[in-house]
Amino acid sequence: MIPAKFEYEVAESVDHAIELLGSGKDAKLLAGGHSLLPLMRLRLARPELLVDIGRVSDLSYVREDGDAIAIGALTRYRDLETSELLRAECPIVAETAGLVGDPQVRHRGTIGGSVAHCDPASDAPTILLALDAELVVRGSGGERRLPVAESFGGFLQTALEPTEVLTEIRVPKTGADGWAYQKSVRRAQDWATVAVAAVRMNSSVHVALTNMGPTALRAGGVEEALSGGADPAAAAERAAEGTSPPSDHNASSEYREHLARVLTRRALEEALS
Repeated sequence: MIPAKFEYEVAESVDHAIELLGSGKDAKLLAGGHSLLPLMRLRLARPELLVDIGRVSDLSYVREDGDAIAIGALTRYRDLETSELLRAECPIVAETAGLVGDPQVRHRGTIGGSVAHCDPASDAPTILLALDAELVVRGSGGERRLPVAESFGGFLQTALEPTEVLTEIRVPKTGADGWAYQKSVRRAQDWATVAVAAVRMNSSVHVALTNMGPTALRAGGVEEALSGGADPAAAAERAAEGTSPPSDHNASSEYREHLARVLTRRALEEALS
């Protein structure tokens, strides 16, 4: 299909993008475009103005910042996948980036675009939720930091204001702590039917789920069971608690609940081994 008519502007900087977003029109940011453009072609999204921030090069980086790793919002998946810093200090981010789509998608898609789009079937929001990551956003009122757990507002909705730009994602250094991301897909380049992230952080294990509700979810029942001394198999039986998985052409909600339990057990066994 053909998108509805829209205007197009190229932002020269973050401040310029904020100015364009505040123009009074229904404006959307465009980075890699892999999430927004398909919705526009189906006319499920009909912005009046597209603000292209893909040329704002100072938003593409991976660097050490104290006890955290700072990732620019326009950093492409391929750059995450090959980052030696991430491989050493937060390997689940690098490994998961290599599972996104196909090589063409990974060379164009950005982590910030995935987070801001907030698709429950995306990999990045789940990983960041398991890591207790922090978002840095900037708007006309200045800069603020937002825990990623507080940024998910609902299906394809975030807590970012319409005139704010996501500029950076901050993840903790997990180092050699155990981790795993178990993902079930029909084809290699597909969105996840279900996926599970498990990360050992300090003395606890964080578990998050992909495509088990309107947003990425923490598996609270699993984490509670683990803290009470349950083994991975017993804890994984609680993976579907508090979830609302969809039924679609890929899988029924019942099958997704089954997959969540299976993949959670596998992820926990890998992370705790």
